[in-house]
Amino acid sequence: MFWSIVGLISCVKLLLIPAYRSTDFEVHRNWLAITHSLPISKWYYEATSEWTLDYPPLFAWFEFFLSHVAKYFDPQMLVIKNINYASSETIIFQRLSVIITDLVFAYGTRECCLYLSGSGVRKSSKWGSRWGSPAAILQVLLLGNAGLLLVDHIHFQYNGFLFGLLLISIARVLQGRCVSAAFWFSVLLNLKHIYMYIAPAYFIYLLRNYCFLVVQPGMAVQWKSFSTARIAKLGAVVCGVFVVSFGPFIYFNQLGQVFSRLFPFKRGLCHAYWAPNFWAIYNTIDKIATAIASHLGFNVISEKASMTGGLVQEFQHNILPSIEPKTTFLLTVLAMTPALVKLWRCPGNPLHFVRCVVLCACGSFMFGWHVHEKAVLLIIIPLSVMAVVWKKEAQVYLMFVTVGHYSLFPLLFTSFELPIKVLLLVIHSSYAFVNLSNLFDLKHDTFTLPLLTIFESLYILGLIPLFLYENIFHSWLGINNKLPFLPLMLTSIYCALGVTYSWLKYYWHFLTTSEVNHKRKAH
Repeated sequence: MFWSIVGLISCVKLLLIPAYRSTDFEVHRNWLAITHSLPISKWYYEATSEWTLDYPPLFAWFEFFLSHVAKYFDPQMLVIKNINYASSETIIFQRLSVIITDLVFAYGTRECCLYLSGSGVRKSSKWGSRWGSPAAILQVLLLGNAGLLLVDHIHFQYNGFLFGLLLISIARVLQGRCVSAAFWFSVLLNLKHIYMYIAPAYFIYLLRNYCFLVVQPGMAVQWKSFSTARIAKLGAVVCGVFVVSFGPFIYFNQLGQVFSRLFPFKRGLCHAYWAPNFWAIYNTIDKIATAIASHLGFNVISEKASMTGGLVQEFQHNILPSIEPKTTFLLTVLAMTPALVKLWRCPGNPLHFVRCVVLCACGSFMFGWHVHEKAVLLIIIPLSVMAVVWKKEAQVYLMFVTVGHYSLFPLLFTSFELPIKVLLLVIHSSYAFVNLSNLFDLKHDTFTLPLLTIFESLYILGLIPLFLYENIFHSWLGINNKLPFLPLMLTSIYCALGVTYSWLKYYWHFLTTSEVNHKRKAH
């Protein structure tokens, strides 16, 4: 059954090959050319294209190996000067490379499903059923994730491959294989550094459960002295991965150059389209306050005011205080801290680790610097694992997955993709609502969506008039030239309210639920 699902969804991905491609398609083609045509010492200096190499070294090696397959499709794609080159062979190769490397995601999904099926964490007769079992539902929720289909197989990226490594490392934690978990997460960090946001959860869990504690079945958790041997073993594994990744650039004395590419802090607070987080709300308040002040006759508009910026630039707000990178860092740390404290104080429960990963991802998404809207997938993917185990987390998942996937719509702005993205969202969300409701044997009120309150249901249904306004009524009212930014701003602020609500609800659930009550409810 598992491979049937993989095969079916892979066929859907093949159908998306002719779809819209973003600038990320050219980004990765250029990286293929850089790693194939230049010696290692020049990889992080090459700047013929504006899309310079800005991922960690292991991803550069990933592109290097792909390039040696790409040359058999069309060698011209590997010429650095061929900017925006997109022959049919190039398109087919790059699209197929995403589909094939998604097998890593399939393997990670399988490992998580096998753990949940065999762990007995949820006592339910449905585990033995075929299509309605939690394992089968989790397979479809992950492998058929609408956000990954939109971002990877239309917009174009390799998130499926990366999230596959994340799921493998999470599965290793669940299985009690801490050293293996540390290895796979270290590999992931050296492929894409955005996963640094969830590194604190790994650090706290591995330190607390591998280096300090021994958990004996049927007995209370027993303390033992700190094991220097175990922490040395973990350190050796992690450092070994980093040495392999960064070693050549340390040898060439290029570490500073590599880090300058990885962390371009001069970018704006927000991406050109505001990710639906706290800063979207903050920016909206500033714009409303600016409009009111201007209407009252105050001169408050600054020539430097800019709250977005995919390009390097200075920025500031008009009314509210302008935000610096150190402020976002501090708020992100503060947002993560309660979850990390709870993880430290409740050892021996690997599912708490998954919850902490979700909340660390939420904290970074809510308050991070220059957050891209695609980062919402870092919340949705691990939360999917918990959604098939506990009702409360299924409720939060349904909010996150519907609102988060809708917030990705502005990435695909051509008319051809409009029915595709709507169809993917509707199919995935409908499947999640129906099957999670059936899994927990819940009967919902006639006036509410499955598992949601009437307030939450009204909010989700509010996406329909929002969509109609953005795609029909805004142009029909003839205000597109006067307020061209309004549809994007409405999407951002409306989704930000839903994401913020879901984050706070999940945080409260995690912090206030005791171990005893939580285990009873799970059964």
